[in-house]
Amino acid sequence: MREIIYGINEQDSTAVTKPNVVTVGFFDGVHLGHQHLIRQVVSLAHDKGMESTVVTFSRHPRQVLQPRFKPQLLTTFEEKISLLTQTGVDNCVVLDFTKEMAALSARSFMQQVLRDQLHAHCLITGYDNKFGHNREEDFDDYVRHGQELGIEVLQSSPLTVGDILVSSSTVRRQLLDGDIEAASSCLGRRYSFAGKVVSGFQQGRKLGFPTANIELDDSQKLLPKTGVYAAKVLVEGEAEYKRAVMNIGVRPTFDGHEPTIEVHVIRYQGDLYGRRMTVCPYHRWRGEHKFETLDLLVTQMHEDVENTDSYFGMSDGQSAQQADNQNRR
Repeated sequence: MREIIYGINEQDSTAVTKPNVVTVGFFDGVHLGHQHLIRQVVSLAHDKGMESTVVTFSRHPRQVLQPRFKPQLLTTFEEKISLLTQTGVDNCVVLDFTKEMAALSARSFMQQVLRDQLHAHCLITGYDNKFGHNREEDFDDYVRHGQELGIEVLQSSPLTVGDILVSSSTVRRQLLDGDIEAASSCLGRRYSFAGKVVSGFQQGRKLGFPTANIELDDSQKLLPKTGVYAAKVLVEGEAEYKRAVMNIGVRPTFDGHEPTIEVHVIRYQGDLYGRRMTVCPYHRWRGEHKFETLDLLVTQMHEDVENTDSYFGMSDGQSAQQADNQNRR
């Protein structure tokens, strides 16, 4: 990527100086469907001798239109930009979605933003993408506006993985169902979230299974369905992902009420408090269960660790670079 452009100046139309092929979207997750669309943008731009540009937004448009809306994001803003930089696109333009922008018709957005400020000669839309005030228009309207404005408008085809149509809403549903494998297939990488290790209830340590309690970096990040998972974690300052058992839920055996993220890093020696941890869930073992005795809980925790070890095989971890390469495949 040549440049990340944060905002555009209405008095200056030189944010992107060369003719380019553009696509517009929120791109939450930057999943395989998004990558499929962006590859078409990059390929067509190359064929036309133009630059390729992705236009996205710093916050979810519904947060402007519906202030009480709380998105469940597949990627934080920083994660999204990082993933977009890996797509091969030349430029990423980040717009601050405002009420004024929301009031623009599709034609006005195409004229004032895409043509006049970004020098777009071609727009490729997602197969289901709609933009403009109230999202009242469709692809045929965009084509007509483009003909009037000198912008060629094309539509990307949908992408399926197996028989699943890939979309951000599909990935969210898979995660909320606890189907981590399906979500990873649609994302093209392992789903992950990160946060700081904070003080917890110390119950796990008393039972012989010390756990790290994670406070998310971004409270809007979507968490998978409650339950117990096989996971791998990367601890801040360390180079290798380590296997772990993760629990997301309210700790019913201890009569908990507030949801927590607790991670037992298998055979880990060291102090985790205050350190940042990235968590990649791989497989959901079971839902939360209230055990009648602590002995039954300890027995189940031993089984969870054994199952996780078996799931990952004999190797005791992988380097951060190996995991990063795996996530990109």
